[in-house]
Amino acid sequence: MLSVRPKVAELAFQLYGRALHPELFKVFRSCRAQRGDHEARLDITSAGHVITWRYRGLTLTEVAAAANHPLPKRRRLLNYRLRDERSDRVECRGGIVYETTFQLDTIAPELFWVLQQELAREGERSGLMHQFDSSGRMALGALSYMHVETRSRSMRVQAFHTFPDDFAIVRSRSTFELP
Repeated sequence: MLSVRPKVAELAFQLYGRALHPELFKVFRSCRAQRGDHEARLDITSAGHVITWRYRGLTLTEVAAAANHPLPKRRRLLNYRLRDERSDRVECRGGIVYETTFQLDTIAPELFWVLQQELAREGERSGLMHQFDSSGRMALGALSYMHVETRSRSMRVQAFHTFPDDFAIVRSRSTFELP
């Protein structure tokens, strides 16, 4: 199955206060993380990722996808184009807090390839990783890597998505905190 990533300029970062239907996304890799009463499903998708986090009836879904991807508007809490760097915080019912920081970096080609190789090595050791097919312009395809850390009162997910055609890396760090 061919798995080529869209252009980095087409990406958006969104948060929903609900679950999204899995058939909305082409998922390449998945895993689950759980600690106490909170759990998450992490998916690497064609454009980025989906994190569905649950705690006692509350569901938050973070999506990094193409801006033109047909996603619902209902209960969308955040919606940003992926450009430069941005941080945000959402306080939810019951004292639950979601915080995120994401950034888009365009870097020199030689540094890009070093970072891509480091992410690939790390992905082989731990976390969730998918190597995409080459777009034809570059010899190597894009890479997505996600790492989750669980604590009794929080979950932190770091995600890295590379875009070889643009020598760009999208990095995000999201934290789901219990009261």
